[in-house]
Amino acid sequence: MLDVAGLNQGYAGSQILWNMALEVPEGSCTCVMGRNGVGKTTLLRSIMGSARIMSGKITFAGIELTGSPPETRARRGVGYVPQGREIFPQLTVGENLELGVVASGRRKKLPERVFELFPVLKSMLHRRGGDLSGGQQQQLAIGRALALGPKLLILDEPTEGIQPNIVSEIGDILIRLNREEGLTLLLVEQKLAFARRVASRFVIMDRGRSVATGAMSELTDELVSRHLTV
Repeated sequence: MLDVAGLNQGYAGSQILWNMALEVPEGSCTCVMGRNGVGKTTLLRSIMGSARIMSGKITFAGIELTGSPPETRARRGVGYVPQGREIFPQLTVGENLELGVVASGRRKKLPERVFELFPVLKSMLHRRGGDLSGGQQQQLAIGRALALGPKLLILDEPTEGIQPNIVSEIGDILIRLNREEGLTLLLVEQKLAFARRVASRFVIMDRGRSVATGAMSELTDELVSRHLTV
């Protein structure tokens, strides 16, 4: 479904991604892993078009996205939950969710399934996003991305700074979306136990490159020790 080939990216003369390659098969849940600073977030921002690339090719569902703006990628069906959530704190929960509907370019109203997945959002519809807890804000960010009806959902560190019970709930929801509803997922995740539970495939990055990839069952202790432990 998503294919990234020969991706090079950098800021102010410092290159971050070096011939990065990534393949996300349709229906999979692919987890990008690696130590801090290896370029994981830059990779996701490049896929979404919010980071300008130097060279390379990004193809989604057979259509080349390279050079297109983020709003075009959203309308094509790519949902994005950025690191830090980036909800609008002064807008209400309902208004934040409506932004996802608008970003789709085709939907006219919020799908009810967002509230089925995250019932807490319905009870807080008129509260400002900034008044929610970190876990509730993460649920809002995921709900906003789902509001555009994505074919691919990208999540950057979905468990960062969230209490354990909400982490477990988010894991349950991602498993449901992927395995029961067939939504393709791509996530960056540092928590190894969460990644093993949720993802079906892994990609390990080091120094801006993909150095290992495979089924999650193939993520060996040796790979973890070499590339993931600090």
